[in-house]
Amino acid sequence: MPKTYLACDLGAESGRVIAGQVLQGRLHLEELHRFANTPIRTSEGLFWNFPDILVEIQNGLTLGAVRDLDIAGISTDSWGVDYVLLDETGQFMAPVYHYRDERSSRGVAQIYRHLTPSKIFAETGIQFMPINTLYQLGAESPARFAQAHAILGIADAVNYWMSGVVRAEESLASTFQFFNPQTRQWSKRLWQTLAWPENILPKVVPPGTVIGSLTPSIARATGLRQIPILATCSHDTGAAVVAVPATGSNWAYLSSGTWSLIGVERQAPVLTERCRELNFTNELGYGGTVRLLKNIVGLWMVQECRRAWAQEGDQLDYTQLARLAGEAEPFLAIINPADPRFIEPGAMPQKVTTLCIETGQRTPSTPGETIRIILESLALLYARTLAQLEELTDQPIETLHIVGGGSRNHLLNQFAANATRRHVFAGPAEGTAAGNILVQAITLGEITDVVEARQLMRRSTELVHFVPENAYLWQEATQRFNQLFPQNQSVIGGVKS
Repeated sequence: MPKTYLACDLGAESGRVIAGQVLQGRLHLEELHRFANTPIRTSEGLFWNFPDILVEIQNGLTLGAVRDLDIAGISTDSWGVDYVLLDETGQFMAPVYHYRDERSSRGVAQIYRHLTPSKIFAETGIQFMPINTLYQLGAESPARFAQAHAILGIADAVNYWMSGVVRAEESLASTFQFFNPQTRQWSKRLWQTLAWPENILPKVVPPGTVIGSLTPSIARATGLRQIPILATCSHDTGAAVVAVPATGSNWAYLSSGTWSLIGVERQAPVLTERCRELNFTNELGYGGTVRLLKNIVGLWMVQECRRAWAQEGDQLDYTQLARLAGEAEPFLAIINPADPRFIEPGAMPQKVTTLCIETGQRTPSTPGETIRIILESLALLYARTLAQLEELTDQPIETLHIVGGGSRNHLLNQFAANATRRHVFAGPAEGTAAGNILVQAITLGEITDVVEARQLMRRSTELVHFVPENAYLWQEATQRFNQLFPQNQSVIGGVKS
């Protein structure tokens, strides 16, 4: 019986438990369980329903036991920046805040009383976003902080729940903005400046570490044996980059989903002042690599538009929205997706219209027009970001690989090819789960290294190739974009990038 690896793959909209096997030189994935990841909003803020996430993961693991699979390992990946606190007994402390909770803006002001943006970037290499863990902790309750005995990212907290072992995996830890990408350890300099308790910082392990085994209680509850629990790339983008089916070195990746994360793989961080000015980030990846990238508000804008229209009684699925956008007038208006207003939930169609009015442009009157404006503008921002990456690295980028759920959005993929004037390859859609499973397979000896993993992904993925089209129209649109939103006015979280 072939080895099976289970990936607990957590996203901002949904979670999955996915089984993966390497068979005849290909990676085969099967979704065992999918569940909605719906935040809880109360008068006190916006939170994740973390206990429910654990229940759903347990349900997925139980389905793996029912299938009588030869499960060799289990690992979790998740979005970055959010965290769980553990008390002195090892119990999770409620609540688990959502990164879009409004408290983060208070945290920014608190942190800047002690540290400058330049000092923070020099120490961490992380781009400014008000949702970063550093600023969330700046708004944390002193009483809760005093009770905490450990802090873990979401995926690492799930791995702890499964194994009973407290470990922080470095790809996820690097998103916190108090981790040093050169030493690959917590930044004690920042932590001591803020006078925060150092005892809550857990031991850090590299991706591809067996941290323990499934606890007896979880094994009994699921019907599984005490299977190895691995820290792979706990940060979902780090996992997705492992699964990019690329060759050579002159390529960039776009992990496309709720966020658009666009970047390149490097051997060392870029900590220049220019990198900080352009608001790029240095997150750690598999095999000692650094992911030089920029976080861009991605299909979140589409998700929020869909939610707003549903509240008005207009139920439109993503396929319908893509069709309507494809039929809408090109370049009716152009917006800057990096504008900080688009980070916050609520009234997204109105926010798009308001920015169009503020910049003296025509306004959308249909869902299709609104979505087309968003997708075209995202593609134009991708093109700007690739040009900035070439400037920072002094290396040409010839192709763009799009992975993640957004790789299914063929209209956006075509727009990306048009705007960047590069060949775009889309797939796999399950990039995060695939990367999670591939790192497990490398760690447990079934695959040699990441080079073999990417070769395996090329054989396993039906890549969709997008060739640049309508060059003149997109060149004109690029000029409009640059006139409306000069690079020194590209902002996220209120900071120029």
